[in-house]
Parts: sequence; C-alpha cells; structure tokens
Amino acid sequence: MKFRKICAVLLGAVMVMSMAACGGNSSETSTDADAAGSGDAKRVCFVARASADTFAAWMTEEMKKAAEGYDDIELTCVSGEGDDNTENGLLEDCITKQYDLVIVQSNNNAAQAPYVKNLVDAGIPVITTNPTTHQSDLDGSDDDSVMEGTGTVDADPVAQAQVSAERAVEEIPENANVVVLRGPSGNYHAEKRREAWDTYFFDKRDDVNILYEDYANWNSDEAMTLMESWVQAGKHIDAIISMNDNMAAGAIEAIRGDSDYIKDGKASFLAYGVDGTAQGCLLIKEGLLTSTALQSASELAEKNMEYAEKVLNGEMEITEVNDYVDAPEINADNVEEYIQIYVDNGEISDDGTLAAE
Repeated sequence: MKFRKICAVLLGAVMVMSMAACGGNSSETSTDADAAGSGDAKRVCFVARASADTFAAWMTEEMKKAAEGYDDIELTCVSGEGDDNTENGLLEDCITKQYDLVIVQSNNNAAQAPYVKNLVDAGIPVITTNPTTHQSDLDGSDDDSVMEGTGTVDADPVAQAQVSAERAVEEIPENANVVVLRGPSGNYHAEKRREAWDTYFFDKRDDVNILYEDYANWNSDEAMTLMESWVQAGKHIDAIISMNDNMAAGAIEAIRGDSDYIKDGKASFLAYGVDGTAQGCLLIKEGLLTSTALQSASELAEKNMEYAEKVLNGEMEITEVNDYVDAPEINADNVEEYIQIYVDNGEISDDGTLAAE
C-alpha cells in the first residue's frame, strides 16, 4: 500500500536509539568521542519523541539542516520512539555524555519533566520544544510558566486547533457524526488542541455527536486501525477531527477505497488536522483534508539552533529563550502556495508526490 510505504520511509527519518551525530560538522563515532567531543565545537543533542511521528521526523531533518549553518556546534539526534522510558533513558544519557546543551521534544510532558530537571541540576542548559515543558508538569501545580531553569521554542497549540475549529462551526452539517483522534495522553500540545476544539467548536455545536474518540498517539497506523474499526460499526462519519495531520492521513487512508466516503474522487466527509505537513498539503489538494494549521518544523529548528548558539556563546541566558512560531491556516484556497514551498525544499517532488515515495 502506497501509504504504508510512505510511513516505512519516514520511520527511518530519525536515528533510533543511536548517539551517532547528525550535524554536518561532527565526527562522533565512538564512546570516547561521545565523552570528549571534537575540537572546540559545542555538543548539542536533540531528543525527538518518535520517528514514527511524521512531524517529529520532519523536525529532526530540519534540525540537521539548521545545524549545518553552525561550525561551532555538533548536533546529535536521537529518538525516544514514543516510549517514555526510552526517552527518559536518552535524557539520562545526555548527562552521562556531558552534552553542552540539550533540546528536548517530550512525548509526555509530566513523564519527561523530572529528567529535564535532572539535566538542569547537572548544569546542562535545556531548551524544550514542541511542546514546552511547564513548571506544572514537574510539580503538579497550576503554574503554566516555562519550567524553572529552562528555555523554550514552541507554537501555541490552542491557536493551531482554533483555525480549523472555527471554520468547522460553519462547515460541519447539522446533527453530524464526528470522530476525534487524540495525540498522546499527557502531551501538552495534544491536550491543548483538544481543549481548543471544545472551546471553539463543540461548545458552539451541541447538535454534533462525537461518535467515537480515542488516542492514536500522533501515529498514522494507529489512526488507520481505529478508523477501520469505527467504519465497520456502520454509522456514517461526517467529519474526522484530528489533533495532527499524520493521524488524519491514517484515518483517510482507511476509507480511501470505500465508495460511501470517496466516490469518483469526491469526498463525502470533512477532515481537519494540525501541522501543515507536506503530506497534509497534498491531501488538501486532493480534496480529502479540509484544513490544517502550519506548525513549521523548519522555523522551529532554525530558532532552536539560533538560540542554542547564543546560549553556548554566552550571549543570553537559557531562561531568556522564549519564542513561539505562528500557526497560519492552510486550506484549498492557499494550499498551492505551501506545496510550492515543499517542492522548493525537496519534500514534494516535481511530479506532486512526496519525495519519500
């Protein structure tokens, strides 16, 4: 299946449980190199949440590209593979290997928070990104400020979901049956996007019936499995509300061959995502995804590397790092503009397919 082939390629996009360097200036190849680094370059580790997560894989590739612009930084990329114990082990490993700075993309904010604190206590500067780690994640309080001693580069998950939720108020038919695909439990972006859908859609459309709702953990295969089960139950699904593009893509793939949902290339359902990935944009062009909000992995990566260098060079304190990217809406009216961006950066081929195919 074409979709599964795409996913298989993406699975290799992030280094799995490896401390091999991914920046263009690194020569880390052994335990001794991990401990000592090479030359005067500062050693930075990016801990991604999962290689099966399309956005995390995209961000890892963008981190690699961004790192090429810094001769004074060696970047290593590792993946927690969507497992809290694995990611926590990698964070502990960053202390053992004495990295100069660590950039953390948590799978579960509360689960990773104590390990982020361990890094801070060890004197290692930490930037949390996509999502931010908050003080409340560490101590269970109501304090939503950035965790003490850390910096952040992120996007606003409420704004990301709001752009599609507000248009869905007008688009989703009366008394519609909808399904909701959620990201990992405990993940800040996953929870806040879901809350935004309550605020900006469900609270305004009490006629809409949530037929099914479940966690697909940002994963397309999990979303596909859920959707296959929900469709078999017999009730027509009028809209797919997904907390990211990857899960929306999996759900759409589950009904791609079902004439009750797609006939003569025309969809009889609506679908909403977040991230504005290359895959999401192609689905919008195809008429199968209604809208999404861009979360630019490129911009996040560039900002992370920019602030990492400034911190390492003493130009700013880690706690002064606090920056957020915008969340513009992508829909059928403007999708070609974003597709061209992906063609220009090589993620979409000139023939209009994902470059990973």
